[in-house]
Parts: sequence; structure tokens; C-alpha cells
Amino acid sequence: MSLKKLGFAAFLSLAALPAAAQTQVVRIGATPGPHAQILEAVKPIAAQKGIDLKIVEFTDYVVPNAALASGDIEANSFQNQPYLDNQVTDRGFKIESVALTVNFPIGIYSKKHKSLDALPNGATISIPNDPTNGGRALILLQDKGLIKLKDNVGYKPTPIDVVDNPKKIKFVEIEAAQGPRVLPDVDAAIINTNYATAGGLDPVKDPIARENPKGPYVNLIAVRTEDKSKPWVKALVESYHTPEVKKFIEEKFKGSVLTSW
Repeated sequence: MSLKKLGFAAFLSLAALPAAAQTQVVRIGATPGPHAQILEAVKPIAAQKGIDLKIVEFTDYVVPNAALASGDIEANSFQNQPYLDNQVTDRGFKIESVALTVNFPIGIYSKKHKSLDALPNGATISIPNDPTNGGRALILLQDKGLIKLKDNVGYKPTPIDVVDNPKKIKFVEIEAAQGPRVLPDVDAAIINTNYATAGGLDPVKDPIARENPKGPYVNLIAVRTEDKSKPWVKALVESYHTPEVKKFIEEKFKGSVLTSW
């Protein structure tokens, strides 16, 4: 066989390789706990679609969007739309949502009191110090009748927006991940589900009050705006929105995590 024919035969052999061999590596950021665990369930499904999903864990809510914007990762799965909107406004990130994922109803936890009614006057309550989750915590306290916020305050109120506080609650603003750690030192702590789970708390049984699961706080997958129409994004979303992943979430988290599809 001539060299020319050998070259053509080699070309045909390469062209005949299965699509699965042409793997797209996608680094996706997530916070430890449920977000990362769910992505582990997504990973083998994504592999069937040619996606080699590399899960990169971040221990806070600030770095994952900066890492996505800078190209250190291709996607992230850890935040809700109000938080993403705030980050885009404040930092100018060109990133956006491409799919809804799951909802983690935020909870009020206490080691000292068995109900909201038992909270004493002057109680200390820790809340996350980022604008979105801190605002979410205050809205929850308002929904439970403990405080009143200014009218039309939106999704990002701060303690200075509290206009009525009958129990004279003192707010302690901390990094969201520190909620379980400070719990013994405060009367109550408002803790996001992923950090509650990572801290050994049961997000269904342990809260003395819990957020209504409906609302704007469903989590999402975010990518850079320039990537949103790429085929791997569609494949990633399809891999997440599968019956297998839904079943995993329902069996693993038993109501502490709710699916959006």
C-alpha cells in the first residue's frame, strides 16, 4: 500500500472514533455538601454525553463567580438568582443562569430554644453577611412575625431596614459557612441548608422554623455569557435534569433539598 493510501486509511480510522472519545472537560464549581454531592450523581450521566465533569469545591459564596468569570472554571452550581444578580451588578461579571437546579429552604436553628416563641428579649441571631442571604434571613424573620422591614425593601434588606423589632433581637452578621460553628454561642442561627448539612445538622428535623420552599431562591447553573449557547452547556443541563438525578436527590436528602424540574 502506498504512503498516500496509508495516510488516507489513518484518517478514516480517526474519523471512525466514537463521539465519546472526543471528551469535553468541564470544571464546575460548587460548595461542599449537597451541591457537590448532586454533581457527583450528574457526573456519570454527563460522561455519556461526552462531558468529563470536574467538580471544584469552594468553601464560600464569593470565589465561585470570580473563578467562573476569570476562566478558572467553566460553570458553577451553588447560588440563586438574587445572589447572582447582586454579584453581576456589584462586580460586573458577564455570567448568567442557564438552568434551574434545586431549592434549599433556609432554616432557623437553635441549641438553646425549642421554638421561636421561646426566644428571649434581646436574643442574638446570626445571619449570613452577604447581601442576598442576609436579606433572605431577614425576610424569613419577618415572615415568621419576629420583625418588620421597610416597605418595598426588595430581596436585599439589611438590619438597618428593620423598622419594628419587638423582641429587640441583636443581629450577628457572619460568613454563611460559619453558621453551624457559632450556633452554640447565639440564641439562634439562620443557616443555609448546604452549610447546615456540612455542619452535621438535619435541615428537615433540626430547624425551629423553616422557609417556605416557594419563591425566588431556587438555585441555578451559571456559565459565562459567551459560553451559554455552546453544545456542552446543553449537555450539562440535560444531564442534571434527569429522572436519575431527581431520584438521587429525593432518596439522599429526604425533603431537605427540593428539585425544580
